[in-house]
Amino acid sequence: MDDLRRADHDSAAEADADADVSSVDPAILAGIVAKGPQPVLRYLFFLIVVRPVMLVIMGMNVRGQERLAERGPMLVVANHNSHLDTFALMTLFPMNELHRVRPVAAADYFLRTRWFAWFSIRVLGIIPIDRDVRRGRGHPLDPISEQLNQGAIVLLFPEGTRGEPEQREPFQRGIAHLARRHPDVPIVPVFMYGLGKALPRGEGLLVPFFIDAYVGERLQWTGNKDTMMERLDTEFQRLADGARVPETF
Repeated sequence: MDDLRRADHDSAAEADADADVSSVDPAILAGIVAKGPQPVLRYLFFLIVVRPVMLVIMGMNVRGQERLAERGPMLVVANHNSHLDTFALMTLFPMNELHRVRPVAAADYFLRTRWFAWFSIRVLGIIPIDRDVRRGRGHPLDPISEQLNQGAIVLLFPEGTRGEPEQREPFQRGIAHLARRHPDVPIVPVFMYGLGKALPRGEGLLVPFFIDAYVGERLQWTGNKDTMMERLDTEFQRLADGARVPETF
């Protein structure tokens, strides 16, 4: 049960401690979730809004993009400091593969209101994870496995919550559970710098700042959860050590 609880917690990309309990009528919420992402809405939102903001206004630089496969299944794991992180990761992939890209997110946070749930499911295309195993709705990693089995590119934040700007919290072990379930699926670490200062937690106004995304070497299941986590941590530290930090900060 302890492993299950950890996996449940680890898989949530937005584990805000003060997340609200959903106020959405269960029947309405089930209908939104059942419909899933709306391809045209997603395409237009990312083409007209997200990509111009991330690539032109924020000027995001990407290093090592060739290490990303253009097709799934694939697990992309990143550090997490800002709501911009999901948009930044989704911008790494070409528009014609957007329909395959699915960020993991905590259901109790992203489905807490009707309209936020609609946007999160239909436009962002999140994989909502129920973090409360006591509700008995199956293993929290099952929805992620289902998407990987269908060839999705799954985005996951192993820290489990947004941390302080430019400070990386220890990774939770849910990623190792997923790697064991899908030993042939590549895991691609991405270290992101600057997003936590461009849109810190609790802020709603963008601040111009240097934004970089460093794509690391692909990893795969090592056969052991401890060594898996060690390799992931080592690769992230290598990327962080090589990150370009502005001299003025």
